[in-house]
Amino acid sequence: MKKFLIPLIILLLTWSTCNKIAESEHPSLVISRQEGKAIRKALGKYSLLDLTYNETVKTVNYALSHPLEVPKPGEAGGYEHERHKQNYRDMKSAGLLFTITGDEKYAQFIKDMLNKYAELYPTLDSHPLAHDQKPGKLFHQMLNETVWLLNTAQAYDCIYDWLNPEDRQRYEANIFNPMVKWFTIDHPAEFNRIHNHGMWTAASVGMIGYVLHNQDYVDMALYGTNKDGNGGFLKQVEMLFAPDGYYMEGPYYVRYAMRPLVFFSEAIERNQPELKIYEFKNQIIKKAYYAAVQATYPNGVFMPINDASRTMNIQAPGVVYGNSLVYFQYGEDINLLGIAKIQQEVPLNAMGLKLAKDYEKQVPVPDYGWKSREFTDGFDGKQGGLGILRYGEGRNQTVLTMKYGVHGLGHGHFDKLHFMFYNQQREVIPDYGFARWINIEPKYGGRYLPENKSYAMQTIAHNTVVVDETTQLKFDRKKADQVHADRHFFNAKNQNVQVMSAKADAFYPGVGMQRTMFLIKDARLEYPVIVDLYRLSSVAVHQYDYPIHHRGQLITTNFAYTANTAIQKSLGNEYGYQHIWNEASTTVNKCPIITWLDGNRYYSQITSFKPDTRVILGRVGAGDPNFNLISEPLTIIRQTGADQLFASAIEAHGYFNEARELSRQALPVLREVKVIGHSQEGSVIEIFGENGLHWRIMVNNANASDQAKHILKFNDKTYEWIGNYSVELNME
Repeated sequence: MKKFLIPLIILLLTWSTCNKIAESEHPSLVISRQEGKAIRKALGKYSLLDLTYNETVKTVNYALSHPLEVPKPGEAGGYEHERHKQNYRDMKSAGLLFTITGDEKYAQFIKDMLNKYAELYPTLDSHPLAHDQKPGKLFHQMLNETVWLLNTAQAYDCIYDWLNPEDRQRYEANIFNPMVKWFTIDHPAEFNRIHNHGMWTAASVGMIGYVLHNQDYVDMALYGTNKDGNGGFLKQVEMLFAPDGYYMEGPYYVRYAMRPLVFFSEAIERNQPELKIYEFKNQIIKKAYYAAVQATYPNGVFMPINDASRTMNIQAPGVVYGNSLVYFQYGEDINLLGIAKIQQEVPLNAMGLKLAKDYEKQVPVPDYGWKSREFTDGFDGKQGGLGILRYGEGRNQTVLTMKYGVHGLGHGHFDKLHFMFYNQQREVIPDYGFARWINIEPKYGGRYLPENKSYAMQTIAHNTVVVDETTQLKFDRKKADQVHADRHFFNAKNQNVQVMSAKADAFYPGVGMQRTMFLIKDARLEYPVIVDLYRLSSVAVHQYDYPIHHRGQLITTNFAYTANTAIQKSLGNEYGYQHIWNEASTTVNKCPIITWLDGNRYYSQITSFKPDTRVILGRVGAGDPNFNLISEPLTIIRQTGADQLFASAIEAHGYFNEARELSRQALPVLREVKVIGHSQEGSVIEIFGENGLHWRIMVNNANASDQAKHILKFNDKTYEWIGNYSVELNME
């Protein structure tokens, strides 16, 4: 933190004495007149540029052919809400087209729209439907208003010199200045809050500040309402991103925070290049973008960590803009061309033009591809992280992700040591994501549903162990923000044996947790196998629930169970258990195997056995009278003990094709996972399968070390290895 403080003080002193916003010509935020001419000249030459331009023309011409609508504020996700959103999109696009073509019909459209807002906005007070959100005036929450301003500022910038002074005075007096006052004077806490909301607010004020040549607005945007560096855009960037670029709220929310990050950064660079924003915090803008796009699956969908949609992908506007920005500002990378292949869009400015040119030279463009990677978490990079193991190439890559970082502020879930598994171009073992029907007005106005807190955020909604049927930290957000998990070790040098391990000892009183996950490819098996060692340590006896959520259809088990076909009850009364139907349950007398079919492949979970092992087959959807929850199956392996080790293997196997009436290898090769022993120093397990398959896996539970020698004795047998782990796949 200190290394950023001194440069910031110097920057503030320099700013106060000599740096002033240049009286540059407009537009100067995201495009210049010269760039507009270059794009006009390049039309018809580059496919991505033409696609973007033609779609923009189509959208704006549609808006021009319909009456302008600037309605009074309405419900979140309702018609009025969506109309105001479409208005800022149309104005921004029209501004770009005016700069490129010079056709005054686009400028007139923006002027006519602003005239209507200049009439409406002064009549508005705090939005009456804000509920729990900080209110805007046009929108139910201030956040949406900042998005409106950030986009509308770009449109205003494009027509600023075309307007007469009287027009400008009217818009600034009736729209822009009152809006900035609402953000900075009426709601300064939201402006200075370290959160994606705060980043949006600062960026929007900074953008309009540059257009108006308003030094005060820009200073507040950069340094906070008190202009002391304790708030504002630079503080947001410093605190929300780890040194390697990982965003503390998770991949879904980074694609949202990416928009103010890249749009305002480019505006800063164009208007105040002396600030060297693209070098700030060791090129954090570049690192943030790469961290975001590397936290995606091969199909471009963001890993749904914390409050997140399962379908949000790299076609999001901030990622499209960021892709060309990073390519332009930091150097050419063929992976970014691969991302553009999915996006099929570029910004209409010099950055987009360059990427479109290089894309055309590279056709056919290969798919982008990332390698296994561990990201750190927290502003200092010392608060746990996110591990991503990948096997294979292209769209069919297998991906295993484990979360072991910070909580993630208000959008965080209580899910430390949670994992997700991507295979066959889909999430096979998924994260539930958020409980929300975003922008769908009949579903609670498009807001987060009550079930987001009562289920989606709870520990049982994730693939991590639940202690005594209670959520981690008993769902205390303040406590969650004060603690984090810790990385133990990570190694992906050998693609056939990749591993990540982390600990979380501050989430259940008196219970230590360590999870070590392997992605192993044995030549005798068709696909990579997940091996999961989840160790719990305590002096007291607890009930431990080990849940695995999956999709697809249950095919078979190796145990008998009683299905509750006549009457179903929920598993519990609180901490998310009230939302899970107990569809079937049994106590098993051997290593339980559960097989399901998902897509064209079978999957089996094989878990270690102890005499009290109970298996519960559940389904999400209990206690949900409005049918807000997604109904999906899960299995829970329940065991009791003090020190406990759940050891599991998850094997993908076989093939199913209904059209061809073909099914092969519907049963797994692996048949038993056996815990040999575990202690504070290490764990030893063995896995057995058909045709003599026998693996031995040993893991270091003490301080991580690549060189330390471990000697453990279990059941009068000695086990030795050097380093953090040992995997023997060819046991005799």
